Amino acid sequence: MRIRYIGHAAFQIIGSKNVLIDPFITGNPSAADLSGTPDLILVTHAHGDHLGDAVELSKRYNAPIVCMYDLAQHLRGVNAYGMNYGPATIEGVNIVMVPAWHSSSMNGQEIGSAAGYIVKMDGKTVYHAGDTFVFGDMALFNELYGPIDVALLPIGGYFTMGPQEAAKAVELLKPKVVIPMHYNTFPPIRQDPEKFKELVGNRAKVVILRPGEEIEV
Repeated sequence: MRIRYIGHAAFQIIGSKNVLIDPFITGNPSAADLSGTPDLILVTHAHGDHLGDAVELSKRYNAPIVCMYDLAQHLRGVNAYGMNYGPATIEGVNIVMVPAWHSSSMNGQEIGSAAGYIVKMDGKTVYHAGDTFVFGDMALFNELYGPIDVALLPIGGYFTMGPQEAAKAVELLKPKVVIPMHYNTFPPIRQDPEKFKELVGNRAKVVILRPGEEIEV
C-alpha cells in the first residue's frame, strides 16, 4: 500500500483500491497531481478546502463520494453514499466514519457534522483525522480498530490541532507512523513540522511529506 500526499488534507491511499480523501486541488497553491484513477472519494466535511474538487473528480472518474448524510443531500449529479458515524463496506473498501471536533458548512449554512475516516485495506489500517481538535475518545479508535498503521493528523492550529495537541493525539492513537497535514497552505496555519516531530519523540515514526511525495506501508 502507498500513502500519497496531495497537499493540505488531501491524500490517496493506493492499494487494491485507490481511495482519495479531501481532494482540495483547485485553489490549493501547493497541490500535487493525482496518481492513477480514484475508485472512491472520501470527504470529511463541507468546507471548500476539503470538499474541494470532489464533485468534479467524481464525475470525471465515475468514483462515488462518501460523506456525511446531510452533505450528500447537497451534492448533485454524482453517486454519493451519505452515511453517519459507524462502519461500512463501500465499493469494496472497509471504512469507519468517526467523529471530528470541527464545524461543517457551505455558503454559510451548517451541513451535517465533521468526520474522520479509518480505512482498512490490504491488511493495513489508516486513520485520516480530517479537521479536528484532540479529544480523549481518540483512544477508542485504537482500541476498536487498531493497531493503526498510519495516522494522518492536522498540525496547523487556528482551525485544528496544533503541534502540541497533535502530539497528544499520537499518544492516544498509538499509530506506528504519523504524517502531519493541514499546515503551511495559508498564513494562519503556518507551522514547523519538525517541532511536531520533536514533540512526538519515540512514540511513533513521524514522516514529513511534501505534496507529491509518498511512502510505502
